[in-house]
Amino acid sequence: MKHLPNIITALRIVGSIGLLFCNVAGWQFWTLYVFCGISDMIDGWLARRLHVESKTGSVLDSIADLSFMACCAIQLLPILSIPSWLWMWAGIIVIIKIVNQIIALIYIKRFCFPHTIANKLTGFLLFIAVPTIGWHIIPIVIVAITATFAAIQEGHSIIHWRATSIER
Repeated sequence: MKHLPNIITALRIVGSIGLLFCNVAGWQFWTLYVFCGISDMIDGWLARRLHVESKTGSVLDSIADLSFMACCAIQLLPILSIPSWLWMWAGIIVIIKIVNQIIALIYIKRFCFPHTIANKLTGFLLFIAVPTIGWHIIPIVIVAITATFAAIQEGHSIIHWRATSIER
């Protein structure tokens, strides 16, 4: 029972890779998409509920999040019509996240992916907004606003973590 959250997270990685072999217009893609999204919400909750939270689980969750996001992007971005200003905004968010990781490597000597509430909210909003992309741009703009705040907060969390670890 104590490995169940990590097993669910590992299945999300497998499901994410499975997305690459599905037709985006097919039910298989969207079934895996929903499975991956729901498993992302369940694994951490289950780990806390069972009192089996671990550093390994946290890292595995970050890997699963990145896998899911990357596989969705590989499949969906080529077929979407996204305005150039939104691409630039996404690029700025990516740059902030890269700078955050450089700061983490310099100050704490490792990558750091804080699971902040803003990051969790961004993931949830992205999960529910992706299926609406073809209908309207507003849900993605809301995700972009939230993701921008989350990226900035993530950097603050990394710097704050560094400050508090020095004081210990």
